[in-house]
Parts: sequence; structure tokens; C-alpha cells
Amino acid sequence: MSRYTDQRDDETPDEIWLVEHDPVYTQGQAGKAEHILNPGDIPVIQVDRGGQVTYHGPGQQVAYLMVDLRRKQMGVRAFVSAIEQAIVALAADYGITAAPRADAPGV
Repeated sequence: MSRYTDQRDDETPDEIWLVEHDPVYTQGQAGKAEHILNPGDIPVIQVDRGGQVTYHGPGQQVAYLMVDLRRKQMGVRAFVSAIEQAIVALAADYGITAAPRADAPGV
């Protein structure tokens, strides 16, 4: 992902990557070792995103949005808010009530 991002230029199209990871913990910039309660043999990878610790593993579908926010003239917070709103609208289409939280990104 880092290599793809580093090689992008102004003409590179945006992409969405849908993946399923082997068991892994990612530790964001706010993450601390004590946040990983029982890693066992599961690798812990330091990443350059915000947040604390996230587990990814089999059966969990993860979407990575590879979007040039400068080209879209959009900040990170506005982008995250737009994604949250889209997820809430999609959930509503299926009769599911969902809402973002003001104190934490996500739905």
C-alpha cells in the first residue's frame, strides 16, 4: 500500500481495495503496547494512521480507499464524514439504523 501510494502521480486513478487479512494487529500513532491484550503469535504492525490498535483477520472484509484528497480538494475529516454518511445511508436502505459518533470516527 505504501509503495502504491508513493508511486502515485496527479493522473493516477483512485482505487478501492477490498481485502481479507491473515490475523494481524495494526497499531496506530496513538496505540500503546498495553492496548494489545493477548497478541499470542499474531504480528503487530506499526502503521502511520491515527488511532490505537485494530485487529484484522479471516472473515473480516476490509476496504481501503486510495483517494487523492488534494485532487478532490477535501480534508481528511470531511472525507471520513462523507464515508460515514454513505455507510449510514446504505444501512438505512437495508432497514438498519446506524449513526456516526461525534467522539470517535466510524459508524
